[in-house]
Amino acid sequence: MHLLTFPTRRSSSVNFHLKNMSLFYFLGYQFGELIDGRYEVIATHGKGVFSTVVRAKDLKAGPAEPEEVAIKIIRNNETMHKAGQTEVQILKKLAGSDREDKRHCVRFLSSFKYRNHLCLVFESLHLNLREVLKKFGRNIGLKLSAVRSYSKQLFIALKHLKNCGVLHCDIKPDNMLVNENKNVLKLCDFGNAMFAGKNEVTPYLVSRFYRSPEIILGLTYDHPLDIWSVGCCLYELYCGKVLFPGATNNDMLRLHMELKGPFPKKMLRKGAFIDQHFDHDLNFYATEEDNVSGKMMKRMIVNVKPKDFGSIIKGYPGEDPKMLAHFRDLLDKIFILDPEKRLTVKQALAHPFITSK
Repeated sequence: MHLLTFPTRRSSSVNFHLKNMSLFYFLGYQFGELIDGRYEVIATHGKGVFSTVVRAKDLKAGPAEPEEVAIKIIRNNETMHKAGQTEVQILKKLAGSDREDKRHCVRFLSSFKYRNHLCLVFESLHLNLREVLKKFGRNIGLKLSAVRSYSKQLFIALKHLKNCGVLHCDIKPDNMLVNENKNVLKLCDFGNAMFAGKNEVTPYLVSRFYRSPEIILGLTYDHPLDIWSVGCCLYELYCGKVLFPGATNNDMLRLHMELKGPFPKKMLRKGAFIDQHFDHDLNFYATEEDNVSGKMMKRMIVNVKPKDFGSIIKGYPGEDPKMLAHFRDLLDKIFILDPEKRLTVKQALAHPFITSK
């Protein structure tokens, strides 16, 4: 695989190396400290509500093992520990079915407990795609050739997840890692992942901007929810902006319809949360703040017409027009509101945007 050249449509010089850090504490750990008698903490990757990820040097790495790893340290409470154990179960399933490390999911190495915290050990990668966008494509996006390469790798990862019966449930640029050359992408953070099946219907699964309509409407969900999220990411990678920047679930549904037209009534009748957004005649009500009173008001929206993808993805000088047309078609098929008719991962991997030379 060739190096994807960055910067893309503007010139910039960026030093990716982490600066020397002063003493820093997390959950009682400090840089330079030895965790589990093996891992020397050298930097932090990021801190979240439920966990923190640190970079560490593996002082006992074998000949075929990486010297630098990423360790996800999960919060010490019963709920988080239970969720962490489910994550380990899923990671073992994915890793066990990808012995040659070719399916573009971050490589899980081991887990252990330290000071009552569950710790998950992964290969250490360079940046996530949110950071890549900020550094090389802020407000303008990346080259279509780079988006195409990342697309293929993402669909390979989704195929692997489907073969293992796993739903990621939180695909977004933050959860896609790339290597130092930025030519290899891997899906990461399986903290919200679950095995496919009859899972709990909840309107807040997946980060909002990447949340599919079936989640918001309260339908049963399956692998198409991850396809939708990938589509949102691909648009964002190319255009440099969020496709559906809704402030609420109601706002998200409005944006979905403004792009793809009204929802099929057959689909709406199955939703558990329909009455939050539609009346008895299945008319959509947008909930908006009144400019004068500041109170939340409901406004009926009718006659929503779908947009042409050519109007929202205009392309840039120098892009291959045929590849651009294929990209528009791919997204048009991904953003089918009915998950049963949405593009499948098998169809995505066979799509001309991925396969054409």
